[in-house]
Amino acid sequence: MITSESARMLTRYNHWANQLIFEAVAALPEGEATKERCSLFKNIVHTLNHNYIIDLIWQAHLEGREHGFTSRNTPGHPPLAELWRNQQALDDWYIAWSDGLSEADLVDKVPFVLIGGNRGTMTRAEILLHIVNHTSYHRGFVADLFYQVPGARPPTTDLPVFLRERGGAGP
Repeated sequence: MITSESARMLTRYNHWANQLIFEAVAALPEGEATKERCSLFKNIVHTLNHNYIIDLIWQAHLEGREHGFTSRNTPGHPPLAELWRNQQALDDWYIAWSDGLSEADLVDKVPFVLIGGNRGTMTRAEILLHIVNHTSYHRGFVADLFYQVPGARPPTTDLPVFLRERGGAGP
């Protein structure tokens, strides 16, 4: 079971890992972040945009409102710096949201409708775990794309590294 303490840790971990990835992408040689590649999302920035869109969709579900998206990504993507500003604001929202969660809030069931029209219900804790897993999964796509850039290597965004750097698991 996810506790309110682990929920706070997970949102901070997600923000930390996003920051490492965005900083590493920004440091790539000019044009590499948007260069079309053999990948589901065609380039690095569009992959990061997918994470952002999914985070927005789940934020709407958590707030009990419509998200307005008809796809899991947008046809294009904003410039990397703009996307990073938007992602930071959303990461900050998730951190503030987790800071306000009680143990009882985490087990509240949230109904939602997926992009494809399927209805579902998950607890707030399950949604948070999905968000962090989803984002980590696609940061892995980005890390793999780094190896298509000569001399580039992705940062290490593993949870144990985050915990070590923070000195423990607390918020």
